[in-house]
Amino acid sequence: MPPILEARGLTKRFKTTQALAGLDLTADRGQVTAILGPNGAGKTTFIRMVATLLLPDEGTLTVAGIDAIKEPDKVRRAIGLAGQSAAVEGAMSGRENLVLVGRLFGHDTRQAKASAEVVLDLLDLTESADRLVRTYSGGMRRKLDLGASLVGAPELLLLDEPTTGLDPRSRNDLWDAIRSLVAAGTDVLLTTQYLDEADQLAARIAIIDQGKVIAEGTPDELKSKAGNDVVEVHVADASELDRAIAALAPLGCERPRVDRPTRSIAVPVERGSAQLLEAVRLLDGLNLAVSDIGLRRATLDEVFLALTGRPAESEPDPEADGSATTDKRRRSRRAAA
Repeated sequence: MPPILEARGLTKRFKTTQALAGLDLTADRGQVTAILGPNGAGKTTFIRMVATLLLPDEGTLTVAGIDAIKEPDKVRRAIGLAGQSAAVEGAMSGRENLVLVGRLFGHDTRQAKASAEVVLDLLDLTESADRLVRTYSGGMRRKLDLGASLVGAPELLLLDEPTTGLDPRSRNDLWDAIRSLVAAGTDVLLTTQYLDEADQLAARIAIIDQGKVIAEGTPDELKSKAGNDVVEVHVADASELDRAIAALAPLGCERPRVDRPTRSIAVPVERGSAQLLEAVRLLDGLNLAVSDIGLRRATLDEVFLALTGRPAESEPDPEADGSATTDKRRRSRRAAA
């Protein structure tokens, strides 16, 4: 079977902003594919193209083997979309929300109810199904929104920063729900600013910067691109932090990364465990008390920093100025022509 998604040379410009600049990406079936990058990197623009809400200026895009530019109606029947906020009706029960969505998909009443039951069970919402949604927690509302995107049994589920604003417990619950979906046969394309989320969920990750994929691979493959293991030290006394930095700096192949509020020092090293032992001896010889010391692999945050030269922080969204609306109007004019 062809990949669930294949993009080649996608470009998109909003006024003076180049949102996509020749993006190439392939997502295989049977997994979560994650797209990482800060706001402004192009990931939301890409999701809108996959959802057939935007046309590229150039390039090709196929979804579930369908040309998304030439046959958008067919693509819409093959996808589900859950965005950054829950779009469910609080004055209805969870079950009623899902049945309504099923009817909007064209199912008859019996089929819509059956689909709703399957989704409620899959997302562990059966016990709460007959409560009004306005009584749900934020995490439950987000799970129900996820369920609404599944009623039509999509081949590909698009999740655009689905855990934004959720507390840690709700995030973990939603992660479990996404894992269940993949195990049940739904392919997932996930965009996120949370690198730990991609690490937890994705079989493959693509890092986008300035409208292009600059690196892709499994989480382990990407971590290996950061190049080095890291000796991480948490000193017990903040007043000793500078002395610890001075002692550890010669061990590293790069400058230590310091987080003063947590009293932590991260030192990239080339010889792993040998330099961890050396760090222990150095600190012990200086009689420096530490609350924790260990050796770890690079995190995806450090991979992103190594590849882009900057952390994965939020940036202005080039579409926030209404350029997307302008593009929709342009599409309407094209269709009318």
